[in-house]
Amino acid sequence: MKYNRLYFTDRNQIFKMVIKRTLLRLLIIMALPVVMSCQSSSNQRALKLAHGLNESHPVHVGLMEMGRLLSEISGGQMTMDIYANGQLGQERDLMELLQIGSLDMTKVSAGSMENFVPEFKVLTLPYLFSDSTHTWNVLQGEIGKNLLSKGEQYRLRGLCFYDAGSRSFYSKEAPINSPKNLEGLKVRVMNSQSAFNMVNALGGSPTPVSFGELYTALQQGVVDAAENNAPSFYTSRHYEICKHYSIDQHTTVPDVLIVSTYLWDKLNEQERKWLQQAADQSVEYQKQVWASSVQESLAAVQKAGVKIYHPEKGPFQKKVAKLYDEFKSQPEMYQLIQDIQAAK
Repeated sequence: MKYNRLYFTDRNQIFKMVIKRTLLRLLIIMALPVVMSCQSSSNQRALKLAHGLNESHPVHVGLMEMGRLLSEISGGQMTMDIYANGQLGQERDLMELLQIGSLDMTKVSAGSMENFVPEFKVLTLPYLFSDSTHTWNVLQGEIGKNLLSKGEQYRLRGLCFYDAGSRSFYSKEAPINSPKNLEGLKVRVMNSQSAFNMVNALGGSPTPVSFGELYTALQQGVVDAAENNAPSFYTSRHYEICKHYSIDQHTTVPDVLIVSTYLWDKLNEQERKWLQQAADQSVEYQKQVWASSVQESLAAVQKAGVKIYHPEKGPFQKKVAKLYDEFKSQPEMYQLIQDIQAAK
């Protein structure tokens, strides 16, 4: 995508990055079949799940609970090995590994899913949801189930949504309490066209940087600010550099647990039920962990010297309203937006 040039401006840097990513993928692809073959010769099936978060993140905790539930529900016949910290790559790498059948499962942001499943763009619209109840009425209702099924044609079957809270801005030099404060700032965004459009509409300069490289990017001034939920702000240790956290809650972008259709097609009906049941039951646990983590994270970053702000949302909402109008030329997508807004 053309906006990737905002981050990589040096040809040598681009070349080195491409070589690094290519070698990483080759190593992963060669190593995983060996790892995946190292399971019991009995009827036990060991699933491999990888993601980019660290072990203290509430989504990882939710995944660990899912693994426990899967083993319990299946009587030990299905287990789940989890590779955290980006050991096997970042979000796009992992999704591509699912697509070729070299990895069983991963957790990604809905913002990353939009690069594969266009309908997920809608979930990244700013101020789409009015509150938490509205969010979960959508995600755990028919709309959410329909969205999860959309990825099958891309070999990415959704199992459930996890709570990833609301995303807000954090910055190094000064608080972001109005769109005016974003003017002239290089703001890190996910590799998502919707995130790019939102920051652009608010007056900032959107700069795609992978989450794993963001700490260094902030430290070295590649970007001036970023946006994420409170637990990610804390567990990533970005608070060590950014001392201003403005809770504008511009987007509520859930995480998505996805399974490769290569695996799904191999599972029998009973195994599919075990896997889906474990995923569904882990959601309620993960939501509770998330709520506690938000409070703990905000308290911890404040103790570390971060100032917390609660800006008025009206000016932000006014600036991004035009993003909704862009969907009027896409009747099905615009109808999905209206359905979500009506599901309160």
